Amino acid sequence: MIYKNDLIYIEKEQSQIPWIKIFTQYPYKELSDCPSDLQRELFDKILLCEKAMIEFYKPEKINIASFANYMPRVHFHIMARFKDDAYFPECMWGKQQREMKDLKLPNFNDFVKFLLNILK
Repeated sequence: MIYKNDLIYIEKEQSQIPWIKIFTQYPYKELSDCPSDLQRELFDKILLCEKAMIEFYKPEKINIASFANYMPRVHFHIMARFKDDAYFPECMWGKQQREMKDLKLPNFNDFVKFLLNILK
């Protein structure tokens, strides 16, 4: 776990790219089921995480997704995307476009420290 408070928690997704997931502490099924303070907290943290990834990694694009079909619980994926990642421009659940290679990105643990300073 990267971060948590009374409303949400943030985890890392194992991937070639920088990818985190933000979950609600309580297992709401739909975003509209969430109380308004939780909705605000989610969007605030999503935007802070997006801005942190942009500043730290300087990606080609940020992808934000919320499907929750396999896990019917409100959560969001935030991913830093690069032209050389194995799936770009497809989504990370799409068809792989090229062989996976080392993207030579800054260390994820350094990103976590950077992100935690922003989330305070």
